[in-house]
Amino acid sequence: MPQEVRGVIAKAKGEPVSVETIVIPDPGPGEAVVAIQACGVCHTDLHYREGGINDEFPFLLGHEAAGIVESIGDDVTDVAVGDYVILNWRAVCGQCRSCQRGKPQYCFATHNATQKMTLLDGTELSPALGIGAFCEKTLVASGQCTKVNPEAKPEVAGLLGCGVMAGLGAAMNTGEVGRGDSVAVFGCGGVGDAALEGARLAGAHTIIAVDIDDKKLEWAKNFGATHTINSTKEDAVEKIRELTGGNGVDVAIEAIGLPAAYEQAFYARDLAGTVVLVGVPNPAHKIELPFIELFGRGGALKSSWYGDCLPSRDFPMLIDLYLQGRLNLEGFVSETIDLDSVEEAFHKMEAGEVLRSVVVL
Repeated sequence: MPQEVRGVIAKAKGEPVSVETIVIPDPGPGEAVVAIQACGVCHTDLHYREGGINDEFPFLLGHEAAGIVESIGDDVTDVAVGDYVILNWRAVCGQCRSCQRGKPQYCFATHNATQKMTLLDGTELSPALGIGAFCEKTLVASGQCTKVNPEAKPEVAGLLGCGVMAGLGAAMNTGEVGRGDSVAVFGCGGVGDAALEGARLAGAHTIIAVDIDDKKLEWAKNFGATHTINSTKEDAVEKIRELTGGNGVDVAIEAIGLPAAYEQAFYARDLAGTVVLVGVPNPAHKIELPFIELFGRGGALKSSWYGDCLPSRDFPMLIDLYLQGRLNLEGFVSETIDLDSVEEAFHKMEAGEVLRSVVVL
């Protein structure tokens, strides 16, 4: 039978969120109901509330989550009732042109639940990134559930569902950081700090954090930064060159989505180096670079979607690294909160007071 649970709703553009009663249908073919244990407050949820993703209000927010599979529909074979899972928004289809080329991390037709969750009056909800996990339970496609070791605490495991995975993957997957490489990360929020952590895990030797906030630069040291630069106090490109023998870094990662920061990343890399864009840009923004510089510097300009991750491959591996004490997931959790505190958490995020607030249910 359908269930009634509490969840966080964004009803209209720019309005404060509210906690409402949500109706969760029984899972149909290929679907699963997951009892949410924890969900991180990601900047993407704020984008949804502000109408920055689309205008399909009302939204059921939350997507960076871990929990227990409560029930499954017909034809579900990849997870079972009782499995401890991290939710993901890349449930690969296996049939699109990218999957058929052997690159499922770029799947163009990822699966979501077919049925809709609703308000009590029958209003259909749009779940954030097809998940909607600021909720006691949520309905997802079974492929959005990635089974991991249950020894990992849900308030840290769930962070791999979005922001931390995006940053780790920007360094490890997209940027292909290797042993002895030099790396600069522009923007030291949650995604940027995860990129620093990914560079450290990959064996980078020189890891440079760039931001305009000294507090964030201090946080960056906890995630592997060997050097920090406040770009309001010194020229970031010149300082990076100074720290790399005048050459620039092998991999420059832009984790903000600002044209000015991207240009700094472009000029701060070595010849034949790589620039990775993982920060989400404003659709109205543009960049202008001398065409000869694109040619003359060589290398690669890459965009990183979800850290170019494959959840079935990456989530279990990263959880194992966390349990071995090699991946600092704990450091991302600034506070744990309840469902009623999500709006306040958005304000803290905007003020730069937290890396991650995590809803614990």
